[in-house]
Amino acid sequence: MSETEHEAASVSASGAGATARPGAARRGLGVGMVGYAFMGAAHSQGWRTVGRVFDLPIEARLAAVCGRDGAAVRAAADRLGWAAAETDWRALIARDDVDLVDVCTPGDSHAEIAVAALEAGKHVLCEKPLANTVEEAEAMVAAAERARARGQVAMVGFNYRRVPALALAREMVAAGRLGTLRHVRLTYLQDWLVDPGFPLTWRLRKDRAGSGALGDLGAHIVDLAQYLTGEAVAGVSALTETFVRERPLVRGASSGLGAAGGGAVGGGAVGGGAATGQVTVDDAAVFTARFPSGALATFEATRFAAGRKNALRLELNGSDGSLAFDLERLNELSFHDHTEPAASAGFRRILVTEATHPYLAAWWPPGHGLGYEHTFVHQARDLLHAIATGTAPEPSFADGLAVQRVLAAVEESAQKNSVYTPVAA
Repeated sequence: MSETEHEAASVSASGAGATARPGAARRGLGVGMVGYAFMGAAHSQGWRTVGRVFDLPIEARLAAVCGRDGAAVRAAADRLGWAAAETDWRALIARDDVDLVDVCTPGDSHAEIAVAALEAGKHVLCEKPLANTVEEAEAMVAAAERARARGQVAMVGFNYRRVPALALAREMVAAGRLGTLRHVRLTYLQDWLVDPGFPLTWRLRKDRAGSGALGDLGAHIVDLAQYLTGEAVAGVSALTETFVRERPLVRGASSGLGAAGGGAVGGGAVGGGAATGQVTVDDAAVFTARFPSGALATFEATRFAAGRKNALRLELNGSDGSLAFDLERLNELSFHDHTEPAASAGFRRILVTEATHPYLAAWWPPGHGLGYEHTFVHQARDLLHAIATGTAPEPSFADGLAVQRVLAAVEESAQKNSVYTPVAA
C-alpha cells in the first residue's frame, strides 16, 4: 500500500461511506471553486475562516478558483485568498490538488460541472437552486448516488439552514415544542429590480437562471419550510408575474446583481435610445401549499418590494406554540408557548448567542451576535465533518431535487391560472 493509500484508509476508518480523497488528510482538503462573484466571495469567506474558528477533522485549503476572464479571475484569487487561478472549469476539476469542487456559477452550468466533478472522483458543493430543471436535478442526484458508493459526498448550498436561530427552531419543532403544526408562513422580499433601468443581467434570463424570484428567493424559503417542518410540500396553487418585461442590455460583464463593466447600454435607463432585451423570468411569485400532515403554508418571493433589501421572514403556528424569525434580526428567535397560562403567556425573544445553541460554542461570548457571512463558515464546517466522518451531508442533492420539484409545480400551477398542482414524488 502506498503512502497516500494508507492515509486514505486511515481517514476511512473514522466512518463508513464518504471519506477524504487520498492525501487530503496530510495536506488538507483541496477546494476548487468555479465562479467568484457574489456567491464566490461568500463561499471564499467560509473556506478561509472555518479552520480559524472550528476544530476540524480535516483542514480546507483554497487550491484554485476558476473564471472565464483570466485577468479578473487572477485578481479574484489574490483578493479572496486562492492559491491558483484557472480559466477552464474542466482544468480545475482535473487538478490533483483539488479534492472538492465548489460550484458558484449561474444555474445553467450547475449540472454539467457538478456531474463532471463527481465522475472525476471529487466531492461537490453546489449553490442553490440545485439546477434549472427537474431533469437536470435528477441527473445530478443520480451522479451523487453513484459517487456516494465510491466514497464521495455532494451537498447543495442552502446557507440559511446554518443560521443558528433557524437551526435552533428546527430542534424545537422536532422536539414537539409547537405541538401539531397548523400554519407555515414565509416571505422573502428584495427591491433591487424596482428601477426599470436596472440592466438585463443573467439573473433575468430563463436560459441562464431557470427562473426569477421563484428560484433565486423562493428556493430558499421552500427549503426552509421543508427543513423546519420535516415534511415535503405536497401541492401548490400559484401566481407569478413579470412587472418589467424589457430592460437595458448590459454593456460589459455582469455579476447578476448588477453590471460590472460600465452598466447598461445607453446609460442605464429605458428609453433614450438604449438597446433593450426581454426579461424571460418571473419578478414575483406567490403561492399557497399543503403539507401531508394537513398543515397549510403561504409563500411570497419578490424582487420588487421597495425598501426591502433582504427581508426573509417566517412564522410557524402549532397547537402548542409558535415560532417566528426575521433575517434582519438573525440572532433572535421569537417563541410563544401556548401551554402557559394565558395571564402570563406571550411571545418572548430568545437571543440565540449562547454556547449551547447550534454552532455558537466556537464563536463569541453570549450577546455577541453573528452575521450573514457566518452561515457560509458553518456550511463549510458541516461539509468537512461529513467528508471526514463518513456521514451524508445535508442538505443533499436529493433535498435540492425536492425543492426543484416544488418550484416546477409552482410554475405549472401559475401557467394553469393557479390550479392546485401536486408536487411530483
